[in-house]
Amino acid sequence: MNPLSTPDHARPAPLRRWPQTGYPAMLTATAAWHVLVLGAWLVAPRAWPWWLAAIFANHAVFTVAGLLPRTSLLGPNWTRLPAGSRNADAIALTIDDGPDPVVTPQVLDLLDALGVRATFFCIGEKARRYPHLVREIVARGHALENHSQVHVHTFSVTLPHALRREIDAAQRTFEELSGERPMFFRAPAGLRNIFLEPVLRKLDLRLAAWTRRGYDTRERDPEIVAGRLLDGLAARDILLLHDGNAALTADGKPLILAVLPRIVEAARRHKLRFVTLREARVDA
Repeated sequence: MNPLSTPDHARPAPLRRWPQTGYPAMLTATAAWHVLVLGAWLVAPRAWPWWLAAIFANHAVFTVAGLLPRTSLLGPNWTRLPAGSRNADAIALTIDDGPDPVVTPQVLDLLDALGVRATFFCIGEKARRYPHLVREIVARGHALENHSQVHVHTFSVTLPHALRREIDAAQRTFEELSGERPMFFRAPAGLRNIFLEPVLRKLDLRLAAWTRRGYDTRERDPEIVAGRLLDGLAARDILLLHDGNAALTADGKPLILAVLPRIVEAARRHKLRFVTLREARVDA
């Protein structure tokens, strides 16, 4: 183990509950819309095709919103670090879909060499398979967060009870293996539905997306991936890479290993420092 040294004042505060805000405006709006349409149908039942079309239109809006990982229409969503002096020169590196028995150890060693902390959004099922990697992530000073238990492709069409079961299973997995309870959740592929925010609220989790991603699970050219991540790089950006399902470069190297040094060099050239999402909290 080679934990990065951090002054006491820079360490994240102990976990505490997120401040509670109002329910997503769209959730309230859709309930009101259904009541309005029902009332209209009672008043003018012969116009039922119009009322049915109104319901379908409402559902279509929410379906489209769920397919947009960076939207806040379905509830609070970190697409950048919170504003304020605390994050005025900070960016966050987030790494998804691990832990991977081959790639994750190399990523951890490279982050140590670069002197960078990252936020790892891990899959609970993989964490169960490689518990030593989960403990290593935390021991080296990185943040461990929730990327669901199984990472199913049908996540965005899952109903509330199943959503809670899936996310809570991952919470319990990570707490058991690492001793720390995740504070952030990232949906599989970033896709979600209207039921997710109330579930996250009950589990005391905050949704986190990203500012930009490199599509490093399918692009094999590190220059292209780095370019996507660095184009317009600015303070408070959240960058997304993958240690799980990582694409390989032409010479067979996990793409994230080729991209990370470029990202860190560019960030430091812009006088930006790396923080975990936990360290970026303005409520700490």
